[in-house]
Amino acid sequence: MRKPLIILLSILLSMSMLAGCTSSGSSSQTSGHEPDLEVSFDKGDRLKSAFDDTRVDGMKGVLENEHLRLFMDEATGGIAVKKQSDGTVWYSNPLKREADALASGDNKDLLSAQIKLDFYNYLGQVSSVNSYTDSVANKQMKMEQTPEGVKVFYQFGTTAKTAEDLPMKMSKARFEEKIMSKMDKTGLRTMKIAYTLDEEKGVYTRNDEALKGLQLDRTLKGFEKAGYTEEDLQQDIAENHLSQTKPVPRIFQLSIEYSLDGDQLVVKVPTADIRYPADYPVNDISVLSFFGAGGRNEQGSLFVPDGSGALIHFNNGKTKYPAYKQAVYGKDGATETTDAYAQQQEVKLPVFGLIRKEGALLGIIEQGAPFATINADTSGRVNSYNYVYPSFTLIAKGDVTLTASDQNRTLPRFQQEMPKTDYVIRYAFLSGADASYQGMARYYQNYLTDHGGLPKAQTAEALVNTPFYLELVGGITKTKHVLGIPYQSLEPLTTFEDAQSVLEQMKQRGIENIMLKYAGWFNRGLDHKVPDQLSVDKALGGSKGLNRLAAFAREQGVQLFPDVALLKAGQTSGFKINQKASRMLSEIPAAVYPYNMALNRRDRTRTPSYIISPDRVGGYVDATLKGMKPFDTGGIVLRDMADELNSDFRRDHEIDRGESEQISIQSLDRISKQSLHIMADGGNAYALPYLSDITDAPMSSSRFKLEDEEIPFYPMVVRGYVNYTGKPYNLSTYTNSKQYILKSLEYGSGVYYEWIYEQNHKVKDTEFDDLYAVNYEQWINQAAEMYLEVNGVLKNVQNQRLTGHEKLADGVYKSTYENGVYVVVNYNRTAVLAEGRTIEAESYITGGEQF
Repeated sequence: MRKPLIILLSILLSMSMLAGCTSSGSSSQTSGHEPDLEVSFDKGDRLKSAFDDTRVDGMKGVLENEHLRLFMDEATGGIAVKKQSDGTVWYSNPLKREADALASGDNKDLLSAQIKLDFYNYLGQVSSVNSYTDSVANKQMKMEQTPEGVKVFYQFGTTAKTAEDLPMKMSKARFEEKIMSKMDKTGLRTMKIAYTLDEEKGVYTRNDEALKGLQLDRTLKGFEKAGYTEEDLQQDIAENHLSQTKPVPRIFQLSIEYSLDGDQLVVKVPTADIRYPADYPVNDISVLSFFGAGGRNEQGSLFVPDGSGALIHFNNGKTKYPAYKQAVYGKDGATETTDAYAQQQEVKLPVFGLIRKEGALLGIIEQGAPFATINADTSGRVNSYNYVYPSFTLIAKGDVTLTASDQNRTLPRFQQEMPKTDYVIRYAFLSGADASYQGMARYYQNYLTDHGGLPKAQTAEALVNTPFYLELVGGITKTKHVLGIPYQSLEPLTTFEDAQSVLEQMKQRGIENIMLKYAGWFNRGLDHKVPDQLSVDKALGGSKGLNRLAAFAREQGVQLFPDVALLKAGQTSGFKINQKASRMLSEIPAAVYPYNMALNRRDRTRTPSYIISPDRVGGYVDATLKGMKPFDTGGIVLRDMADELNSDFRRDHEIDRGESEQISIQSLDRISKQSLHIMADGGNAYALPYLSDITDAPMSSSRFKLEDEEIPFYPMVVRGYVNYTGKPYNLSTYTNSKQYILKSLEYGSGVYYEWIYEQNHKVKDTEFDDLYAVNYEQWINQAAEMYLEVNGVLKNVQNQRLTGHEKLADGVYKSTYENGVYVVVNYNRTAVLAEGRTIEAESYITGGEQF
C-alpha cells in the first residue's frame, strides 16, 4: 500500500525541483518585462490632423511625403495609407468587416485588430488576446505623435477584480459581522445569492455559478462597501486552510510605430515596450493580419515565399486544406523534436505580398526575420477575406519529461530571454505593371541592392558559358570488423587523382565552366569531425594530392570549392557534446538524426550529428581558413551556414536565432575577405551579399494544397548577382531529363550532378545510402548532352537578370532576360501554339536580340 504513495512523493519532489524551469524560471526570464499596471490609457492629447480626405472619413491625416499619406483612426487604432501617384488607399482592416456573415466571435473581433498575442499558461497551453477585444474595447489604447510618425500603445486585459478576489469560505460569525451587518436589504439579497451557508460546518461558501456579470459586480461592490481588504482575504484563507491564491492579472502591453520612408510604410514593434506577466509568457505576435485583405467578390492573389515562390488565388475554395504557415529560414534545430520528415521547400527570403485589381502590396521583413513566420489564408474558412501577414516568435517553449518510478510527467520550459531585436516590416505599394509578382521581385531586388543585400552585379558579357555544377564525394566512414570487433574506417569514393580523371573526361565531352564542389576531403570524410584543425584525408591522396588537384583545376579553368560544414558536428571524436553542442530547452544537446527514405522519417537507430553552439562557430571558421590557406583553392563551399539558423538555449547563456544570424554574417564576412569565392547550399537572404554560387537553391515551391501557382520569385531576385542551381539531377525527383532541361531554361539555373568515382555498391550498408545512384560513368554522357543543350541557350544570357516571367497556358511559360532574349518552355506531352509558333512536346523555343 505504501508504493503508490512513494511514487506520488517522488513525482511531487521532481516537480518542485523543476520549478526553475517553469514558474520561477519565468520570473527570471521576464525580469524588466512585467507590465506596468500604473500606465494610464486615457486618450491624452488628440492627434493633430494635418490633412483630410473624403475617401477615409473618420480618420485623421497625420503624416505625408511626396509618395504616401498616412491616416489614423483614433477610435480603433486602424490605419490607411494613400498612394499619392494614383490615389489608391490601403486599409489595415477591412472596411465592411461588420457585414461579414461568416466570421463570428473572436474571428469577427480579429478583423478589427492590428495586433494579436498568443501566450502560454504554466501548463504550456496557448491562449490569445487581440488589440480590439482586449484593448480598444476596454479603452486601453492611446496614440502619440513622434518625430518619426505615430506610436500607438496598447494594454491587453484589465486589472478588474474577479470572483477569485473574494474568499472561497468565511466562518458564519465572521461573515455576518464583517459583511452582512454592513448591508442594506438589497445588499443582503446579493450576499445570500453569492454565498451559501453550511449550517453544520458553520461557514459561508462562495457560489461560483452565481458570480457572473451583474451579480459579480454587485458582490464585489458590497465587499468594498463593507471595507473588506486584502488583509481580510489573507486572514480568511489562513483560518479556513484554503489553497486559494490571488490570481495574477493577465495584463500585456506593447506598442506599434508607424512612419513613412520614401514610398514605404515602416511598421515597428519595439521589444523594449513589450510587457507580460511572468506566468504568461508571450509566444507569438501577429502584426496587421488583414492589411490590404481582399474580399470574396474580388480577384487577386496572395504571394508567399515558399521555396522559389507561390501564388494563392483569392477565393480558391480550398477550405478543407490547412492555412499556409511557414517559418522564415526554416525550423530552428534547437527546437525541432519531431522525427517526422517533411520534404518541403523552405522560406529563403523574408517577404510576402498581395496582388489586387487596384495594385499590389509587398511586405519586407527588415528586422526580426529569424523569428518570423509567414501566414496566409483564403476566404471561406473563418471569415470572408483573403489575407497574408507575418507573425514573430517572442518566447519559445520546450518540454521537460520527468520520470519517477516508471511514471512520466511532461512539463513546459520556456526561453529565458526575449529576442534582442525589434520587429520591423516595410510595406511598399505597387501599381501598374509593377502590381504583379514580377514587379514585386524587381522591387525587392532593388531594395536589396540599395541596402547591400546582394553582391555587386555580375558583368553582363555575351556568350559566357553557363556553369556546370559538379559535386564529387571524396570519402565516407564505413563500419568494418576485425575479429568480430566493429570499427569505423574511411572508405575512399573519389580520390584527388580520380577527380582529375573525371574532370578530364568532362572536358573531352565539351563541358565548360565547371564549378567543382569537393566534399568529404578532410577530417575523416563526408561527415567530418569539427574543423578545429584540418587534416586532409590520406586515403584520398593527402595534402600533396589536394595541392595537385588545385593546380590542375587552375590550369583547366575549373573553380575548386572544398566543402566544409561549420554548424554541425558529423562525428563526435574530439567534440565535447555537453560543452560545444547547442542545448534544447529541455537541456538536452540538439541532435539531428539521418533521414530514412524507406520510413520517411528521422532514424534514431543511426548515429546523429550535433548542432554546434553558435558561440563556437567563429573559432571553427578561423581554423578552417587557416587550414585551407596553403592549398590556394580560390573557393570554399559552406554546406550549412547559408541554409540553417540555430539557437542555443543553454541556461543563463542563451543565444537566440537573431544572434545566431549575426554570427553567421560575421563569419561570412571574414571568409569573403580572404578573397575566396563562396558557394553555399540553400542561400538564405542574409548570406546573399557574400555568395558567388548557390547549390540546392529553391527551384520549386512545396506545392501545398492551398497554393495555386508556382513562380520563380527567388531566381528573379538573385539572377545577375549570384549564380545558382537546384538539386543534383541524378539525386532529384526528376525521372525525365527533358523536364529538368526545361526547368533550367525557365529559371535560368545551371546543370548540377553529384558523383563518385567508385561503383555504387561502395555506399551499401553505410549511413550514406542516399548516395544510391552517383557513379559518374552512368551519368557523364547524359550530363554532357544536357549541358550542351542548356548552355546553347543560357550562354546568351549568362549574368543577365531574369526580368520577365509569365504563364502563357497550362504547362507553358515564357521567361525574358535583361538583354531581351526570351525562352518559352512547354512542359506538356503534346505540342502547343505560343508566340505564334509551334512548340513541340517537352520542348522550347527561343527569341530576342541574340537569336
